Amino acid sequence: MTETAPRPTLEAVAARAGVSRATVSRVVNGGDGVRERLVERVRKAVDELGYVPNQAARSLVTRRHDAVAVIVAEPETRVFADPFFALQLRGISKELTAHDNQLVLLLTEGRDDHARVARYLAGGHVDGALVFSLHLDDPLPGLIQNAGVPTVFGGRPGWSGETRGVVYVDVDNRGGARDAVRHLAGLGRTRIAHIAGALDQTSAVDRLDGYRDVMVDADPRLIAEGDFTPAGGERAMRELLERCPDVDAVFAANDLTAAGAMRVLREAGRRVPDDVAVIGFDDMLPVAEQTDPALTTVRQDIEEMGRLMARLLLRELDRRPADEPAAAAPSSVVLPTTLVRRASA
Repeated sequence: MTETAPRPTLEAVAARAGVSRATVSRVVNGGDGVRERLVERVRKAVDELGYVPNQAARSLVTRRHDAVAVIVAEPETRVFADPFFALQLRGISKELTAHDNQLVLLLTEGRDDHARVARYLAGGHVDGALVFSLHLDDPLPGLIQNAGVPTVFGGRPGWSGETRGVVYVDVDNRGGARDAVRHLAGLGRTRIAHIAGALDQTSAVDRLDGYRDVMVDADPRLIAEGDFTPAGGERAMRELLERCPDVDAVFAANDLTAAGAMRVLREAGRRVPDDVAVIGFDDMLPVAEQTDPALTTVRQDIEEMGRLMARLLLRELDRRPADEPAAAAPSSVVLPTTLVRRASA
């Protein structure tokens, strides 16, 4: 076995810098009242000795853990297969890392997971939470509220109960959907179908509403529900072809759904875009640029959504003293969308 060198202590840093232990503690823990020349001496000593603050001791001083829970209300098989979640987590991770905070990933698949997450949050292990992909019947909002943890949500809140003061980051799902359907109509398509996402999520509801804003008198048979997955897009496209074989355009709730729909159209001998034009939603490049033909889609900046969620939470944590209610919650953010035209429509 190899022997490890003892970790440098506050006392060792103080001796190297020629200051008191209390001065080192204030500098290391971000306290005020230390002259700049002493701060520089302490920082130099920290670098020379390779001192790493003890997080538990630091938390006692700062009352912060420098850790944020990221809660995704989906099973792990979905989270690790869908590039949407990778992009959002990347944005969150970049922002937290830039502010020296740790990301603690928590996934929920069933009621037991909800109870576990609630216990973890109530146990004071993290400073705040970022939550996304909620479903309308999800108990997480209530559990988080009971835990008293500052939280920012990804997506417009749609659960029942009090939502005043809820902070969220979303995109203009309804407006983006309108742009997509108007583009299809502008191409001369008259039998425009919509494959919706899971309608227990507000993003899917908003995109369906955007479709209906344009297709006011649309045949209800032209709407089929998917679940934001390629398999869901395949099932819904088969239903649409059976019910409405004359469909000449499809607006899909996301890129994965569109990719599944295009596979079924190809199997059925329908050419895209000649026979059926297809538009997705997300502009996830690993999907949109690899479909055949390349997918026209509505772009939302998924990574930026993650960054903004983390930024809003960190801003709130910096403003709010520990164990004290916030004077006023930061404002929610709704980002614009852009139609990206490629070969499928």
